Amino acid sequence: MAASERDREGSSMFGRFRRAARVGATVGGQAVKLAGGRVLGLDRGSHAAELRGALGGLKGPLMKVAQILSTVPDLLPEEYAREFIQLQANAPAMGPAFVRRRMQSELGPDWRARFAAFPELAAAAASLGQVHKALAHDGTPLACKLQYPSMRDVVESDLAQLRVALALYRRYDRTIDTSKILEELGDRLREELDYEREARHACLFRLMLEREDHVHVPEVWSELSTRRLLTMTWVDGAPLLSVKTASLEVRNAVANAMFRAWYVPFYEYGVIHGDPHLGNYSVRPDAGINLLDFGCIRVFPPPFVRGVIDLYRALVEDDEDLAVSAYETWGFSIRDRRTIDVLNRWARYLYGPLMEDRVRTIQGEQSTTYGASVASQVHRELREIGGITPPREFVLMDRAAIGLGSVFMHLQAELNWHEIFHGLIEDFDEAALVERQAAALRSCGLAGEQQGRES
Repeated sequence: MAASERDREGSSMFGRFRRAARVGATVGGQAVKLAGGRVLGLDRGSHAAELRGALGGLKGPLMKVAQILSTVPDLLPEEYAREFIQLQANAPAMGPAFVRRRMQSELGPDWRARFAAFPELAAAAASLGQVHKALAHDGTPLACKLQYPSMRDVVESDLAQLRVALALYRRYDRTIDTSKILEELGDRLREELDYEREARHACLFRLMLEREDHVHVPEVWSELSTRRLLTMTWVDGAPLLSVKTASLEVRNAVANAMFRAWYVPFYEYGVIHGDPHLGNYSVRPDAGINLLDFGCIRVFPPPFVRGVIDLYRALVEDDEDLAVSAYETWGFSIRDRRTIDVLNRWARYLYGPLMEDRVRTIQGEQSTTYGASVASQVHRELREIGGITPPREFVLMDRAAIGLGSVFMHLQAELNWHEIFHGLIEDFDEAALVERQAAALRSCGLAGEQQGRES
């Protein structure tokens, strides 16, 4: 091994060790404080704010976990949900010295001359990078996303700790084999570090959603983008939760735009946006939405999409054979009738809003905690039958369904979800999807990556 390679390896190993120690100290310290607070009394508002600051300082995958938790209504105490929501777009940013170093390393020593203006103060910061609102020489406002330093080490360190945590959990509860889940999350997180890939994903979403008048995808400026710098047109919009008190008409329009933004790509191209947390979109003045992040994208083989539709039809028609075929298409191992019954219970919860041909909220007449009770019951019954291994393709699909459902609950939108869904699937043709998907991936330079993933 050459000296430079040994130096890089040593630096990487040290970076991971340092990250592991910092994560352990931060999370462990907060856990001890919370545990002690149960006995001595704890100001939950102050602790929640302190915990948000600690997680924001850590950045990386752990911060993304907090983002996800904050989107699910009633999952966290109000004080914690309120603070964690701020992690969506208001995480602590890196300072000017980092900005200057990163921009010079990505665009060269004359990087400032490439812009009419580039403020060193970040406009927004998130888990893996921060955004600066710059100005092109032609007057176009630009969003420049800079990746934080050493993020590859950060991701690998957090994944290693997550692997240990899941292994310990498996010794306690073998209901869900998380091995495939960890593989999927690891691959998607590593992909999020490649901003050149994200630029191709943005191209893909512009193509797939070009006919959607109320969904806007920013345009990538390739000449100002690299593997760790992504420059796109700046799009103005309000935070999603700012419309919670708007009229029902506005809330319904926003919810409908979001539903189509996620599921037109899935049912027409076999592509899903796997990270539907609140910071990844904003609301336009016409109640349309902006999609802002394209790091966590999943391309599915067309039979998987057919399986999603087949399971819906199986539930509607009470067709057990079709349900088994759908689950096996996804990669589930069906051992007996009880396995089908348990899986169908969770499926009926997820598909429930789509199965009723009427205007309703996403949760219907059920309480906002109903989903948690269903999940608990399903978990208990899966444990009784010996557990199950969810296929990796299922992970982001389930996450998108739960995440979007949570957003619709926040909005209290009242729509005929059945009607919208049937408008997307009534003309489903798997052979046509194969052709559309292949053409779209070729157009955006993603065909080779998808072939490598499938192999």
